[in-house]
Amino acid sequence: MLIIMKKNAPEEALDRIKGYLINNDFDIHQSTGANRTIIGVIGETDSLDEREIESMPYVNQVVRIKREDD
Repeated sequence: MLIIMKKNAPEEALDRIKGYLINNDFDIHQSTGANRTIIGVIGETDSLDEREIESMPYVNQVVRIKREDD
C-alpha cells in the first residue's frame, strides 16, 4: 500500500500516520521528494481501511498494490 501525502504536508501529519501504522505492526518506508512524501506500507495490509487513512489530515491518496497470485 502507498500513502501519498498532499504537497508540503507538515512533519506532524507524517508522524501521526507513521505512528498509526507502526502501532498496528506495519513496517514503513518513507520517500520524500521536493514537493511530496510517499509512505510505503509493508505487511499484510488487508486489515487497513483505505477510507480511514484517506480521511487523515494531509493524505492525498491511498493506493493498494495488487498481490500477485502464486
